[in-house]
Amino acid sequence: MPEPKIAPSLLAGDFSNLQKEVVRMVDYGSDWLHVDIMDSQFVPQLTIGPVVVKCMRNGVPKEKAFFDCHMMVMNPERWVDDFADAGANLFCFHYEATEKHMEVIERAHARGMRVGCAIKPKTPVEAIEPLVAHLDMVLVMTVEPGKGGQSFMPECLPKVEYLRQRYPELDIEVDGGVSPKTIDSAANAGANVIVAGTAVFLASSPKDVIATLRSSVLRAQAEKPWAKEK
Repeated sequence: MPEPKIAPSLLAGDFSNLQKEVVRMVDYGSDWLHVDIMDSQFVPQLTIGPVVVKCMRNGVPKEKAFFDCHMMVMNPERWVDDFADAGANLFCFHYEATEKHMEVIERAHARGMRVGCAIKPKTPVEAIEPLVAHLDMVLVMTVEPGKGGQSFMPECLPKVEYLRQRYPELDIEVDGGVSPKTIDSAANAGANVIVAGTAVFLASSPKDVIATLRSSVLRAQAEKPWAKEK
C-alpha cells in the first residue's frame, strides 16, 4: 500500500506570507503541500502562478517541501515548463481541461515531475482509466473545483474505491471538504493522499489535525475495507 500523505492546502493559508506557511506546515508534520493553481477560465477564481510558486520554493529545497500543484487551468500543457522551473514536485492536471493528456504526462515526466490527473465530481472514473498506467497519482475531487470551504461530497467515494480495488499501489488523492469528521469515509474508500485546507489551517492545533488524518488512513490500510466482499 502507498504511504499516507497529508497535504494541507495553502489556499486556506496566509497569502501574505506563503513561504512561511510552507515551513510551518512542514514543521507540523505534513508530507506534501497542496498548491491550488486557478486561472479564472477552467474555474472562476484566480489564485497564483509559477512566479509565486518559485518564491515559495526559494530557500526551501524539494526534499524538504513537496509541492503538489493542482492545475485548475485550461490547456495545462502550456504550463508544464513554467511549473517545473518554479520547483513543482507534482503536476496534477484536470482530465476535463485538455485533450492532450499523454502530451502533458510525457512532458511533465520528462521535466522530472511526478504527474497526477484530477477528475471533477461529475466525471466518470472510467474516463481516466486508460491513463492510470502512465500516472503517479489520481485526484478524485470531493467538491467542485475552484473554491475552498465547500461541503464534502460522499457520493464521489465509489470512484476512490473503484481505483483502489484495481490499482492497489496507486497514490489516490481526495480534495474537498476533508476534515476529521469526513476522513474516515475517504480513508475507508482507499484514499491515501489527503488534502485538507480550512480543517488544518483554522484548527487550534494543526499538528493534531494532521496526525488525526494520518491515523485514519493507516487504520483503513490495516483493515482494507475496500477489499472485503460486499
